[in-house]
Amino acid sequence: MRRYGIVFFLFMAVGICAQLQAQTVITFKFHNGASGEPVPGVTVAVNNASVVTADSSGTAQLNVPRGERAFSFSVVGYEQAMQTVRVVNDTLISVPLKTGIRALEEVVVATTRNNQSIENAPIKVEVLGKEEMNEENGIRPANIASILGDVSGVQIQQTSATSGNSNVRIQGLDGRYTQILRDGVPLYDGFSGGFGILTIPPLDLQQIELVKGSASTLYGGGAIGGLVNMISKRPTAAQEGTLTLNQTTLKETDANAYLSKRYKAFGYTLFGGYIHQDPVDVNRDGFSDVPKLNSYNIHPRLFFYPKNTTIILGYNGNVNNTKGGDMQVLKEYSDAVHQYFEQNNTTRHTGELVVEHHFNSGKSLYFKNTVSDYTNQFADARFNYKGNQLSYYSELSTLIPYGNKNSFVGGVNITGDQFKATHQNQFIPIASLNNNTVGAFAQNTWTIKDKATLELGLRDDYHQKYGNFFLPRLAFFNRLNEHWATRLGIGWGYKVPNPFTPWYVDYTPDKIAALPAGITPEKSIGYNAEVNYKLEWEGGNSLFINQAFFLTQINDPIYGTINPDGTLLYQNGSKKVLSRGLDTYIKASLDEWELYAGYTYTVVTRNYLPQQPFMPLTPRNRMSFVLARDFEAAGVMAGLEGSYNGSQKRLDGSATPDYMFMAAVVQKHIGDHVTVVVNCENLLNYKQSNVEALYTGSVTDPQFKPLWAPIDGRVVNLSLRFKL
Repeated sequence: MRRYGIVFFLFMAVGICAQLQAQTVITFKFHNGASGEPVPGVTVAVNNASVVTADSSGTAQLNVPRGERAFSFSVVGYEQAMQTVRVVNDTLISVPLKTGIRALEEVVVATTRNNQSIENAPIKVEVLGKEEMNEENGIRPANIASILGDVSGVQIQQTSATSGNSNVRIQGLDGRYTQILRDGVPLYDGFSGGFGILTIPPLDLQQIELVKGSASTLYGGGAIGGLVNMISKRPTAAQEGTLTLNQTTLKETDANAYLSKRYKAFGYTLFGGYIHQDPVDVNRDGFSDVPKLNSYNIHPRLFFYPKNTTIILGYNGNVNNTKGGDMQVLKEYSDAVHQYFEQNNTTRHTGELVVEHHFNSGKSLYFKNTVSDYTNQFADARFNYKGNQLSYYSELSTLIPYGNKNSFVGGVNITGDQFKATHQNQFIPIASLNNNTVGAFAQNTWTIKDKATLELGLRDDYHQKYGNFFLPRLAFFNRLNEHWATRLGIGWGYKVPNPFTPWYVDYTPDKIAALPAGITPEKSIGYNAEVNYKLEWEGGNSLFINQAFFLTQINDPIYGTINPDGTLLYQNGSKKVLSRGLDTYIKASLDEWELYAGYTYTVVTRNYLPQQPFMPLTPRNRMSFVLARDFEAAGVMAGLEGSYNGSQKRLDGSATPDYMFMAAVVQKHIGDHVTVVVNCENLLNYKQSNVEALYTGSVTDPQFKPLWAPIDGRVVNLSLRFKL
């Protein structure tokens, strides 16, 4: 594997040194054409590829080669503008923008790798942008679990009453079929997947991009159900600084800070965060419903801009210590009866190197290299277990636009992990494990008469143990007229066996088993079809409706059975898993009101279990909505959100009741630098413990039930955000 890394670095060096020309700095100042006020957040694109976003003062700065360049500018609430500039020397250009309705297709996403517009991309990508990240920072600053759960078709399922861990389920499939990316890099798989989304604060993110359904061609075989790509912030020309302090009624205290600045040839971003949570027994059964938690997060990144190149050096460090269980044990009053606890101490250290080079012809070359070291020490009343996983990812790719809005994306990558148990136990039969995959991918996008787009993607992966996987994908988008559009897609995926992503709910070390010799990878094929309708009229009002249909088939599914002696056995099912349904969502803006409403109908069957073919803990019917209004004159924003979760099947086949979840928020700006947020989650105070006890057995040896509803009850938080 070492020689592949050398080849990558040589290829990168040759690509960066080639075709370099003298460059100049061009600065754009955007302002409202009528009032003259600065316009922040403007996306600047060069040759149809997005390059930089204007900062809070309406300033965007970039390095470009000398010569004639075509620029386009887009931002919410303004008409798109275009300007051709002959660049000779460092230049400052003032750009007036005309107020108007911005079409959805002007939102550009990174997950497609070719900077496609969100609405016209053949593969549907849903974006939670910078505005949503800023709002979530005041509502739930600790992590992004809550905001992901607001998206239709996405279910955030808490998997442990004692550790508080959660996973992301898309279109009814288990969380192991969702690929979690950070800046396009897979970091949260296998043993290192624990506590993934619980360690990512929204203040550190520019946006989140979601793909529902198969997305394995560009990012590897794990994206069977979908993927979540978290995009980190980048520095802008204006100094940015934010400090957020938060306190909840459930004894959680948060402090997060972010600083960034871009200079002519250098820039930086710095995020630091701390979370402290005291254990709380909400339902007074003697066990914690919210664990004790101390979490530390630091994420510095350095940016260098030599000529037409961006070089990023970054480090991300996280320490996450949780302990839950018997409240007497947590208060250090254990005795012969009160002994139960579960403790997870995790550390994650990640280093990154990213090089992006843009050639004069519009072509781009990208290199990414990431190494991540993850350690989890688990302990309970019976035993200790400590494991370490070293994960690595290297990629070299290129983007080549050509013709009339056509593009080619291609690349090669190496990904792998090495796991070692440093504290073995008789319950844990795994001492070491490793995976290595070499992959190549290519994607070509054709624009047909400016109304239709056809996209063909191919990936070929070779896994050291399980051999070759060929993954084609075909997607088609057609804009019928200014109101109607359709999408069609089909894609293949795979998932290699991994003992740390079991079939049911969550893993603890006593529920891990070695993989049998004959087990084979899971393989999938996913289909999607959808129709879109949009309407825009005067006054900034708009309506967008998306109706999607999906079908995913997983062959050779891996599942586990518990033997009479309590050990776990993995095996391949002889019949497939089938997930199908429909997903509807509506976005509307009307007289300063913003509405998002979604409904998902999902049927998932495990055909390898003819007696219990249902998928546990998967509601067939789920609805959600967000209603908000910004009262600009008063500096106040108010919002109400809710979700309906239909009946689910427990592991034994019994049905849970359906329930409603509601939340409300009020945000007040005080001057230009202070924002106060009051938020209430679970207004109706619905808890699973209202229906049933959360555990069976004795206090000494409790057996906790799978979670299908909230267990922490109503929570109010107050946050203060300071703009530095």
